[in-house]
Amino acid sequence: MNKNRIGKFSPVGKRLLAAALALVMISLAAVSARADSSDCVVALGADLSSEERAAVLTGLGLTEETLSQNKVITVTNADEHEYLDSYLPKEVIGSRALSSCKVKKASSGTGIRVETHNISYCTEAMYQNALATAGLENAEVVVAGPFSLSGTAALVGAIKAYGEMEGIHISPENIDVSTEEIVTTSQLAEKIEDPKKAAELIAAAKQIVAEEGLTDEEKIGKVVDELCLKMEITLTVEERQTVINLLIKFSKLNIDVDKLTKQAGTVYEELKNQGIDLSEYGITESDMEGILGFFVKIWNVIKGLFH
Repeated sequence: MNKNRIGKFSPVGKRLLAAALALVMISLAAVSARADSSDCVVALGADLSSEERAAVLTGLGLTEETLSQNKVITVTNADEHEYLDSYLPKEVIGSRALSSCKVKKASSGTGIRVETHNISYCTEAMYQNALATAGLENAEVVVAGPFSLSGTAALVGAIKAYGEMEGIHISPENIDVSTEEIVTTSQLAEKIEDPKKAAELIAAAKQIVAEEGLTDEEKIGKVVDELCLKMEITLTVEERQTVINLLIKFSKLNIDVDKLTKQAGTVYEELKNQGIDLSEYGITESDMEGILGFFVKIWNVIKGLFH
């Protein structure tokens, strides 16, 4: 179309042409934005075979075609050993990076939501707790293995994927504590034979330590003892000390107390069913003013146990 022909359009035709061109530009901009978007990042184990990769993608709800529409990073066995060697024997970590995950942005106030497939060692609540410690916010996380795996290594992938998605650097200290947390919680769950209670114990203890600003080993030990009594959990001397050591390290992080509750909200919600008789504090379901308001009340009950 030449300049003279454009000039022959009627005023209405020119407006329609301008509108059409604007729509084309908007569409091109939208395509460009999608191409550069990091709203979803997939972290794949570097040592997956083709069959294992296919199984993992199925668990993540992806195909090779849809995978290509997302940013993809890899997690190596060296990454796994870097963060897990201090807490797990090398033979447990193994020599192949297999567990994988998908991290997607969620709307503000959603918190961290976790879904697992072929993960036998770490529960969704354990991931929520540990990822909140690492500093993740408002994210949908899917963790998958090609077959039944412990899943501890997937935590590393989830943290790396979130950092890529948000374009931020997560401190090594936060990663270290979150890694120790998921290993400690998983081992505790095996010993007390109750993964849910193990996750809730760690969640409640973290909340109290952060809220009270506790750093003293004796005071932190008292928190652990009181919670175990209330939640009917029996720990050996060694298990108790392992939990205390984790909480001491946690106390040194710059953690926003409110974010712990908001990001791992479903874990805190379950606390109301674990050894705390809310009725004796005058709290009923009808008192709830939204879920976060209820969490605050739950926290006040727990906090009251230590004063």
